[in-house]
Amino acid sequence: MAKQMSTCSSSIVAAVKVSPSTLKNGTCFLPSSSIIFPSKLCSSKWVSHILSRFYKTKCFNSESPNGHPLNPVSLQDDVPVAPIIAKNVEPLEDLQALPVLHSVKKDPTLSIIVVGASGDLAKKKIFPALFALFYEDFLTENFTIFGYARTKLSDEELRNMISATLTCRVDQRENCADKMDQFLQRCFYHSGQYNSEDDFSKLDCKLKEKEAGRLPNRLFYLSIPPNIFVDVVRCVSHRASSESGWTRVIVEKPFGRDSDSSRELTRSFKQYLTEEQIFRIDHYLGKELVENLSVLRFSNLVFEPLWSRNYIRNVQLIFSEDFGTEGRGGYFDNYGIIRDIMQNHLLQILALFAMETPVSLDAEDIRNEKVKVLRSMRPLQLQDVVVGQYKGHSNGGKSYQGYTDDPTVPKNSLTPTFAAAALFIDNARWDGVPFLMKAGKALHTKRAEIRVQFRHVPGNLYKRIIGSDSDKATNELVLRVQPDEAIFLKINNKVPGLGMRLDRSDLNLFYSARYRGEIPDAYERLLLDAIEGERRLFIRSDELDAAWALFTPLLKALEEKKVAPELYPYGSRGPVGAHYLAAKHNVRWGDISGEYS
Repeated sequence: MAKQMSTCSSSIVAAVKVSPSTLKNGTCFLPSSSIIFPSKLCSSKWVSHILSRFYKTKCFNSESPNGHPLNPVSLQDDVPVAPIIAKNVEPLEDLQALPVLHSVKKDPTLSIIVVGASGDLAKKKIFPALFALFYEDFLTENFTIFGYARTKLSDEELRNMISATLTCRVDQRENCADKMDQFLQRCFYHSGQYNSEDDFSKLDCKLKEKEAGRLPNRLFYLSIPPNIFVDVVRCVSHRASSESGWTRVIVEKPFGRDSDSSRELTRSFKQYLTEEQIFRIDHYLGKELVENLSVLRFSNLVFEPLWSRNYIRNVQLIFSEDFGTEGRGGYFDNYGIIRDIMQNHLLQILALFAMETPVSLDAEDIRNEKVKVLRSMRPLQLQDVVVGQYKGHSNGGKSYQGYTDDPTVPKNSLTPTFAAAALFIDNARWDGVPFLMKAGKALHTKRAEIRVQFRHVPGNLYKRIIGSDSDKATNELVLRVQPDEAIFLKINNKVPGLGMRLDRSDLNLFYSARYRGEIPDAYERLLLDAIEGERRLFIRSDELDAAWALFTPLLKALEEKKVAPELYPYGSRGPVGAHYLAAKHNVRWGDISGEYS
């Protein structure tokens, strides 16, 4: 990363760190600790003079106060050492009274900069998540939060704006008001342009004032439109990155519109950042049930042997919202439901579901296995997909606008608000198993879930009682991601009584009943991971390339051939074509019947 030249005035004492390799002469060495001198002596000419004196010596020894040589093993950064005494070195006149100081390990401080602080995402998700982390004592003692945006605001105006969205845990209301006040006093604001290095340089000065000489670590959250990502990253790299601590940047989706634009965005980022500094966030990976997916599979013997084409007939990933674009039509029309939901949220869950057992829980091991899954998948074609768009509808005396009735949406828009797709993984574990995705807006319910339908029992003794519709007797594992987080397994069971009647029952785990604590928001988990440098739930660049490679051919075909979406009424179950797509693969959508559907 390029290092910025600070324009801030500072009273911090300058330090010269002399590395062991610089001063080695024969078998002699310096410990790896820093030597700290007063700033008035720290000119390059003076340092060169000192080093020339060191090189003139035949040997440079370290002794303890009792005269014994120091053990080199003890000369580590975190181990206190005695003052260094140089033998056979002529003292310089201007250094005769100069004390040699011990190396000082600075306490770290954390600066979190929310770029785009006046936007809805920052107000509704990011600041509340940061407050929740503070409330639960997950933030370091020395932290500061800065909002950055073009809107002219004072510190107090920012605090008033975000205070309306802060809440405490339902089960922990004590001292809530005091905690809010303490948190808000750590929040500050700086107004500037997103492409102005001068404005970011001024932000850097404010950050240094708050960091007060501690070891500075900085986390930038880009809650801004993707067309200004690169400008902000350039300004951060040149003018506002940490000079001695770490600098990390969280980037919100969308990560491009197709393979080419995604690669160009990554290439632009890497002019200023390393891959280790880039945290591409997909908040669905921070959902509690998505986190639990790997635990459920890899820590329960009952599931892992069944997790293959031998026992699983199909897997369904379902996302539905019971509202339309509602004012976001202009943004949504540029991306559509496939880019907005399927290419990232649902595909990431699919990769976690289908991956092989990783070597460890290390971030790179898990992401390696996800990439293997994505690279084994067939790119989507038109015949694998059904697209739809909601139209106006009246229900119960209330009228609902259609998608193209939104004044921010072009009247002739063909952008899909619904899509269903059949995907296949061509590897030994999943060969022939259809993975069905379904995502839509303005549907009959709000939900996100994973449904695993198992194969029929071969030679079922109770076939005569079950009847000809064997699908009704299919075992099904359901992970309800939202709302009302739950896991339930559908099994066949005998109804109590003298006769022989079978009933489909549920073994269920409802989180609200089993766990009394409030479930943290996904943004809390992901922000904490980014602060701690944990990358397991963030998307790597090669993972992003593999994901776009699956969807780009489909997206280009839809746009070039101007495929008209099938219309469906606002508040319905979506277009009829989705049911034909499922039937084509001998599948019945699991969310169309049943108590928990």
